[in-house]
Amino acid sequence: MIIDTIKIENAVREIFENIGTHLDEKVYCRLKAAKGANERECFALKVLTENAEIARDTNSPVCQDTGLAVVFLEIGQDVALSGKYVEDAVNDGVRQAYENFRKSSVHPLSRKNSGDNTPAIIHTRVVKGDKVKVSCMMKGFGSENMSRLFMLTPADGVEGVVEKVVETVKDSGSCPCPPVILGVGVGGTMEKAAIMSKHALLNDLDKENPDEYLSSLEKEMPRRRYRPSRVYRNGKHPHCGTARRGHRTMPLLAPRRKNNRGIND
Repeated sequence: MIIDTIKIENAVREIFENIGTHLDEKVYCRLKAAKGANERECFALKVLTENAEIARDTNSPVCQDTGLAVVFLEIGQDVALSGKYVEDAVNDGVRQAYENFRKSSVHPLSRKNSGDNTPAIIHTRVVKGDKVKVSCMMKGFGSENMSRLFMLTPADGVEGVVEKVVETVKDSGSCPCPPVILGVGVGGTMEKAAIMSKHALLNDLDKENPDEYLSSLEKEMPRRRYRPSRVYRNGKHPHCGTARRGHRTMPLLAPRRKNNRGIND
């Protein structure tokens, strides 16, 4: 299968143009159905839903912070790409989409703005098949700055993981603009845990985790005064429920080595 990278460029542009002005329908429905515990919470939920409706109806940004562009590419091993270099195609798509959004990409030291919100953060994975899957997110830094990485010993066990997840959410407070969708990566190496936690944010809110053990772990979260999370295992895509995106887990090389936990709000 030959795929011209212009199709990837167009897909990236269309996705970012849409997600910048249209809140995910399932997230919107959750907000609409949510009941505040007091007058202040009810007011906040009302403002959030009204803001989403105004953005949708006027084709305006849902939030002034349209973040950095994060793109996941899953490229089938039977695909032959033609045309421009694939990362150039992705960045061109981002550049076009952000013409009407705030440009937030700056040099980490000089703070000079790139002027077009590139380069995008691109994660590429080769998979089976003859198709290319493009997934995108606008990662605002109210939430991104609340991300955490923990190194736990085997003695900390599952309890240690749960405690760190709850601790991170409590410490973040209102900084990530609640209500938050949480992604957790467990195991692998430091960078693998972080990428898993980011990828977990893409999952369907309405689908349940098929893994019985991981599902029970998610249900532990509400008892810690936090909404349940989603656990991934061995790199397989799990399913999601309530107001979270979930965990992912990877095997460790040796039981005595420290586990890596990447957490993304």
